[in-house]
Amino acid sequence: MTESNDTPIQTEEGDERQHRRIKSFVMRAGRMTEGQQRGLDQGAPKFVLPLADAPVDYDQVFGRCAPRSLEIGFGMGHSLLEMAAAAPEQDFIGVEVHRPGVGALLNGVLTQGLTNLRVYDCDAIEVLNRCIADNSLDRLMLFFPDPWHKSRHHKRRIVQASFAELVRSKLKVGGILHMATDWEPYAEYMLEVMNVAPGYRNLAEDGKCVPRPAERPITKFERRGERLGHGVWDLKFEKQS
Repeated sequence: MTESNDTPIQTEEGDERQHRRIKSFVMRAGRMTEGQQRGLDQGAPKFVLPLADAPVDYDQVFGRCAPRSLEIGFGMGHSLLEMAAAAPEQDFIGVEVHRPGVGALLNGVLTQGLTNLRVYDCDAIEVLNRCIADNSLDRLMLFFPDPWHKSRHHKRRIVQASFAELVRSKLKVGGILHMATDWEPYAEYMLEVMNVAPGYRNLAEDGKCVPRPAERPITKFERRGERLGHGVWDLKFEKQS
C-alpha cells in the first residue's frame, strides 16, 4: 500500500510462475533521520507488537476496553498520529513495514505522550490472519493504497474479493471498512469489488463514494492536490453480517 503523501509501500504479488500469495507491501529502503531513529530506539520496545501465533487480547495490551481501529500502510504516520491524538478514548493499531515511517510515527507518539496506539512492522495480511480476532475491530482503514495503474498489474492490488472477505471476518457487525484513493479509476475498481462482496452495505447515499469524513485528516499532499484540481474519493462499507 502507498499513502500518496508519504513513502510508497506497495502491494506485491510474487512471480506468477511460483504462484506466491499477495503481500501488503514491497520492502523499500530509506534513510533514517535522528527523530525517526529515536522513535525506533525508544518507542519500539514500548509500542511495536510482535507477530503472534494466536489472536491477541488487545484489552490487555491497551489496559482497557475501547473502540478499536486498524490502519493498513500508514506511511509516515501523520494521519494515524493525528487521529489517535484527537480521539484518546479510542485505541489505534497501525501496520507499516517502511522503517523510517515506523520511526516517524513512534517519535510522534513519544513526543505527544500518546498511550492509545500500537504498531506492527510486518505484513498486514499476516497481522489480520494471525493477530486479530474475528468480529473484534470497529474500523479498518486503507488510505491511498497503490492503484497499480496498468491493467496487467491489477491482480497486485490489495483490494480483492479475498481481502474484502478477510476484513469482514475481523470487523464487528456494524464495523466500518474505510478506504480512500486519489485515483478515480481505482475508486471505481474498489466499488466493483465491494459492491459484490457479501455482508457489506455501502454507506454512500448515492451508492458510490461518501464526502470526506471529518475523522480522516487532510494531508499536505491532499491539500496540494486540491489546489491543482485533483480529487480524493472516500468509500465506506459497513459490515452487516
